Amino acid sequence: MLKDKYQKEIAEILSHYPVKRSALIPLLYLAQQDEGYVSEAAMKEIAQMLRLTPPQVYETATFYTMLNLKPVGKFHLQICKSLMCALVGSDTVIGWVKAKLGIGPGETTADGLFTLSAVECLAACGTAPMMQVNEDYYEQLTEEKFDRILADLRKDGTCSLKTGPFMWPEARSAK
Repeated sequence: MLKDKYQKEIAEILSHYPVKRSALIPLLYLAQQDEGYVSEAAMKEIAQMLRLTPPQVYETATFYTMLNLKPVGKFHLQICKSLMCALVGSDTVIGWVKAKLGIGPGETTADGLFTLSAVECLAACGTAPMMQVNEDYYEQLTEEKFDRILADLRKDGTCSLKTGPFMWPEARSAK
């Protein structure tokens, strides 16, 4: 149970929100960090904590692509399928995944390393085609870059090509 295992973290999260319902996404994210996905049991527990109905929690959990409702591989490949990305080759990237890993959207490799999801806007229209792997962005993908990313991830779980989370231009220049 989340309440027992993460009592301090839950209290800390709830302390930030005068309206309990506002803590929903952080609590869902905590549940995902615990199990690797948001289980039905976790959604019910969170609903009870926040005095919401389970369907209210489920509605939120299914809306955000950052939340997974079933286990995913060690590396969650998310390919943007919005119009801008589609125009510059997101279908091609999905084709590379199918050809090189043998999986399509919603599937996980037999070894449990990779899961592919086709998602809506990842906010990198200017640098598409792109893919998010766990919390890292890989932009302006070519097949050569894609192959290197897969090789690096298989080798040691890190990739030198990552761009990381989005940073405003002012924050980048301050580094």
